[in-house]
Amino acid sequence: MKHPAPPASEPRLRVGIVLARRFTLCALANFVDVLRLAADEGDRSRPILCRWRLLSQSGESIESSCGLSVQPEERLGDPRRFDYIAVIGGLIDENQPLHADVTRFLHQAAAAKVPLIGICTGAFILHRAGLMQGYRCCVNWFHHDDFRNEFEGLTPVSDRIFVVDRDRITCSGGASSAHLAAFLVDRHIGAAAARKSLAIMIFDEAMAADRPQPGLPLELTTGDPLVKRALLRIQQALDTPLPVARLAEQLGVSRRKLERHFAAALDLTPTEAARRLRLSQARHLLERGDVPITQIALQTGFCDASHLIRVFREAEGLPPDAWRKARQAS
Repeated sequence: MKHPAPPASEPRLRVGIVLARRFTLCALANFVDVLRLAADEGDRSRPILCRWRLLSQSGESIESSCGLSVQPEERLGDPRRFDYIAVIGGLIDENQPLHADVTRFLHQAAAAKVPLIGICTGAFILHRAGLMQGYRCCVNWFHHDDFRNEFEGLTPVSDRIFVVDRDRITCSGGASSAHLAAFLVDRHIGAAAARKSLAIMIFDEAMAADRPQPGLPLELTTGDPLVKRALLRIQQALDTPLPVARLAEQLGVSRRKLERHFAAALDLTPTEAARRLRLSQARHLLERGDVPITQIALQTGFCDASHLIRVFREAEGLPPDAWRKARQAS
């Protein structure tokens, strides 16, 4: 069944949004604000070129993960009145099963060839509803292992900010929700409208779907809770590296126990894992193209530019500037 094209007087981009219980507010706000800013001249917010509606089966308010509640605007109805249906997830531990009416609505949308979007943990929700079989799926690097544990045998994409696979689009959430919305605006309204929205929101540029997610490198993902906690603490203090003994103390374990867990989970010492994290962040900053090497060294915990250059060359075979030029040329 083909969904009807909107008349010329209607918006060029129509999005219905379903919120999970304890959804992530920033994912909703970033996504909707790009649509809002693209919909009208300046910052007037009239839904002229874009239209977005919050949907639910009951009309009751829905609480976000930060405690603020949002009031849906419409009942579910016919999904064909939208160009996309987006599902915005939130806290993994508190994502309750969708109401049967919502699941039925999403299946009706899929049957009518209305593309489905999973934002943040919305990809989990679409999978649980049986709507992602055979599709590539993007999740936040932080939930990579959660996804693999829940959906045995499936490996998500966790090194890209969003993935477009035919009539399914999945997004890692957070700031990348804005870039996904800009992608939709570009597709339906034009690149100028997408650039305008992002500029007003103080984004330097639109990020393509294959832009790497900032976060833990995939080779450092692990199911070991102690190692995961340690890696997150290391990441939070990249510019001032923690001695292993101090890290173990903060985690409430002995240094020897921490080192044993790292060896079993990653076949690395905590120091080696920290170096990989710092190099990963250095590569991320180099890809931005305009960050000086000295500044990158400071932000990633290297003593100085010379120290970063030496370690980077050992890891990549090229000094940072040459590596950056090679990436820009590719």
